[in-house]
Amino acid sequence: METASATDKRVGFPLLFAVVAGLGAVGMAVFGITGDQAASGLAFGVAMLAGSLAVTAYHVFE
Repeated sequence: METASATDKRVGFPLLFAVVAGLGAVGMAVFGITGDQAASGLAFGVAMLAGSLAVTAYHVFE
């Protein structure tokens, strides 16, 4: 019979990437208000990449 081994990675990595995604979304909003479209697009890319990594990390360490 297998025993479950819970690690902090299961919670830590998705939470870390979710925080980065949130910061990217805030950066996108701030740069969008100031009119810097290139920086806003970069922040959007960071937010989308971090969000997808958060979902991936959750499934990898499940």
